[in-house]
Amino acid sequence: MAITLLDPEGLPKIDVYRQVSVATGSRLVFVAGQVSWDADGATVGEGDLAAQVERAYLNVGTALAAAGGSFADVVKLTAYVVDWTPDKMPLVLEGIARAAAELGITPVAPASLIGVAALDVPEHLVEVEATAVLD
Repeated sequence: MAITLLDPEGLPKIDVYRQVSVATGSRLVFVAGQVSWDADGATVGEGDLAAQVERAYLNVGTALAAAGGSFADVVKLTAYVVDWTPDKMPLVLEGIARAAAELGITPVAPASLIGVAALDVPEHLVEVEATAVLD
């Protein structure tokens, strides 16, 4: 595998991601920010943050598969959440858990969550982008 995930001593251990990823592969894959669109461009889960997170993660998985990869190859995830407040974290984690269960994975690559005022489409509540390294 091209990715080694680490939680160095001296940094907090976070259940849902690791602090560091070390990539030794030879192909970089950059997945554009994925929102809660289905294959026809219709928004899935309008007004439901957990459903939108789930769909965005599933879309990231689809994009990675098209490049010959999977979440096991992800070195960094970034999620942009509209009108972020900490009380929304359970919904984000619920969406991630549902996507992980459907994909049969545990996405623990280093991750950042960034609060934003809005996304490109008013009904979108979250956008998730990924960087992966493949052998």
